[in-house]
Amino acid sequence: MTATLIVGALAAPTAGAQSRHDRDDEARGATIAAARAAKAGIDWQDCPADWGLEKPIKCGWVTVPVDYARPNGKTIKIAVDRIGATGTPAEKQGALLYNPGGPGGSGLRFPRRVTTNNKIWANAAKAYDFVGFDPRGVGHSAPISCVDPTDFVKGPKLDPVPDSEADKLAQRKLAAAYAKGCAEKSGDMLPFMTTRNTVRDLDVIRAALGEKKLNFVGVSYGTYLGAVYGTMYPDHVRRMVVDSVVNPAKSNIWYQANLEQDIAFEGRLKDWMTWVAQHDDTFHLGKTLAEVQQQWVTLRAAAKKAPLGGKVGPAELINFFQSAPYYDSSWIPVAEAWSAYAQGDPQPLIDGAAPDLTDTAGNIASENGNAVYTAVECADAPWPTSWKKWDRDNSRLHEQNPFMTWANAWMNLPCATWSGPRQQPTQVKTGKGLPPVLIVQSERDAATPYAGAVELHKRFKGSRLITEKGAGSHGVTNLVNSCINPKVEAYLLTGKVDSQDVTCEPHATPKP
Repeated sequence: MTATLIVGALAAPTAGAQSRHDRDDEARGATIAAARAAKAGIDWQDCPADWGLEKPIKCGWVTVPVDYARPNGKTIKIAVDRIGATGTPAEKQGALLYNPGGPGGSGLRFPRRVTTNNKIWANAAKAYDFVGFDPRGVGHSAPISCVDPTDFVKGPKLDPVPDSEADKLAQRKLAAAYAKGCAEKSGDMLPFMTTRNTVRDLDVIRAALGEKKLNFVGVSYGTYLGAVYGTMYPDHVRRMVVDSVVNPAKSNIWYQANLEQDIAFEGRLKDWMTWVAQHDDTFHLGKTLAEVQQQWVTLRAAAKKAPLGGKVGPAELINFFQSAPYYDSSWIPVAEAWSAYAQGDPQPLIDGAAPDLTDTAGNIASENGNAVYTAVECADAPWPTSWKKWDRDNSRLHEQNPFMTWANAWMNLPCATWSGPRQQPTQVKTGKGLPPVLIVQSERDAATPYAGAVELHKRFKGSRLITEKGAGSHGVTNLVNSCINPKVEAYLLTGKVDSQDVTCEPHATPKP
């Protein structure tokens, strides 16, 4: 989950809900596709210049069926990249695949952890080729789209927090139009944009790499890919690290997950605002949480009345500010831009929050990421079709959790009118041959609340949970923490986990 994630009792009919026969056909198709990929291998070449991947990273393609029930039908190419292990031949342990989340995130930057000398990963890089990929529909892998990318990023957008029924109706129309746009622009791919198909693609990539078993690091939505892969292919797993975990319970995918996220975002926003108050000598935004919160209310009202620089309204502010509850690395830059605004200089806030209409590549990536996010979440599970349910749930939640609730609701509302088939979510469980899985989670994560890690830990027998106490940054394994980093490294190098679950002290809080 990179975009905000994720709905309830009055579920949409599961049009095209799968029979066991369909799933058997898909399983057979996946076996055929993997065998073909193993035979074909990957023709590694220098990466295209516009992919932004420096030498010695190499790029290639893996062919997969669009529909695994028809392995001889239409195919697409999945973009992959790799950097070779840096160690001696005796140290090498195969390929380590990575997914950063989404749905809709690209993993192609993973090999750059080697070229940019990321010290946290240096010892793992001796043992493994680092392999990234664009999942189906993403980036260079048969990308899908729902609207014009430039229109998608234009601001200011409507204020997500409705003042009236008319405001709600306007947002409902936008969501329905977005769903319709997805069907018109990418309808052929939509029925096959599911987590299970991405998992099958992952297994085909494993085969193409010549690997008997998968070594995998998944972050955010990547943990759900890992959970479903571990369920579908338990005996194909060698090592698996899941970091910042999506709650895999069927009842959570995906409507409920978004509601849970709204609560967690509110809590983590308060953590950050409390920190801002503690550094009032630097930021001058208030000495208490209440004072800082009032500054946010004031800023939001000002942007609603007259968008900053003509481009930044409440929607753009939420988008910019949400990076602080997401990642501690954003605490200082967001606070500095806000502080400058409060001191009379709005430009840093405008520069940070306004859409860049000249950034063609970035706008295409942004629209494509949102299209994939929507397509996968809508196809993965039933969603409520009753507007009354959405309205009731989000109105109730907004009262105590006003920061993200309505913005998140509108982002996911296209799933209420989605025209494509929906699956039932996967029943995640321990399959025969699944080795110990390492689960890493911060206690106050906003995007994937802590309960998700506990739930997956229960479902994957023999797994180990490392908890980062009191911390809340999303994506723990790439942060410096002298308790967590060696444990992740030891697991990747030896397969060993601690004899029991571990609680680690938090990584260092940012200092202005």
